[in-house]
Amino acid sequence: MSPRAACRLETLGFEQVYDYVPGKSDWLARGLPSEGELASQPTAGSCAHDDVVTCALDEPVGSVRTRIEESPYGFAVVVSEGGVVLGRLRRSALEGAPERPAESVMESGPSTVRPDTPAAELAERLRQRELNTAVVTDPEGRLIGLVRRRELEPNAAEE
Repeated sequence: MSPRAACRLETLGFEQVYDYVPGKSDWLARGLPSEGELASQPTAGSCAHDDVVTCALDEPVGSVRTRIEESPYGFAVVVSEGGVVLGRLRRSALEGAPERPAESVMESGPSTVRPDTPAAELAERLRQRELNTAVVTDPEGRLIGLVRRRELEPNAAEE
């Protein structure tokens, strides 16, 4: 919304008016609430699970191994203190010395998607690349969650 429109709404008596400078695309990419025709369609953000295992760069892989083994995903997401996705730590990379830091065996910079990505589009992208999951992040790269292709596909058929 423009500053002028925000000002006009305030003059009409609206008390909570914000001038969101980055714009509509940024708003949607953060998975923030929206209205309108497309608002009810499933997206990566609306399908994301926040139960993915996370760990720090310096965390010993031995302490992460148990959490990954108990997880339905088979990997952990390596994040910064602020929650920014830095890498992926696969179960297969955990063999060997348990004191090694996650950073030494992680895959750096995994691909991510924004929460406003339509579920049908993401399901097709994952199917074409023969992938089962996608990591969902906000525009700053902070982890929102994980989506599974098998959960997106039923949504894709509805659209």
